[in-house]
This record gives sequence, structure tokens and C-alpha cells, in this order.
Amino acid sequence: MLSEEEYQFVMSFLAAESGVPFSDRQTQALEAYRQITGEHESKFTVLYHHRLALYGPPCSFCHKPLRTPRASLCGTCMKRIPVSAHHLN
Repeated sequence: MLSEEEYQFVMSFLAAESGVPFSDRQTQALEAYRQITGEHESKFTVLYHHRLALYGPPCSFCHKPLRTPRASLCGTCMKRIPVSAHHLN
């Protein structure tokens, strides 16, 4: 998973640049992801889902990330999450 700063850095390779083919930019983004995480990905589209900001705080029961920042039920252990457990902005 990427922090917001790491995610922005990886995605910056996909920004339009004249003269650089999109496939090369995808390769650069995947390489940046690998250098940050140590994990190899072959499809750049999965990078869109490896962003911590898309997920909620850890479940207070099983400690896995909630599936959304506003989840009221843990998708892993299926326990109800108290509203006070959410990190509201």
C-alpha cells in the first residue's frame, strides 16, 4: 500500500509528457512502485487500488484495514464498527 505522497509520486509517471510513449510511462510507474514497496506488479491499473487513502482505519477487532474510511462493518471479521472508531476529518 502507498501513502498519499508515495501514490502521487508513482502516478506522476503516468502524467502526459510529449514524446514519451504511454507504455514507457506505465513501466516507469511500475518500477517506482516496486522500488517503494519491494513488490512486483505487471499491470499498472492495480496501482490505482494500492492507495491507503481508499481504505479506512484498522478494525478495532481484527486490525485489518476497513474497506472504506466510513465502513460500519469490517469486511474481514464481519464485526460492527462503532462510529467513534472512525477518524473523521
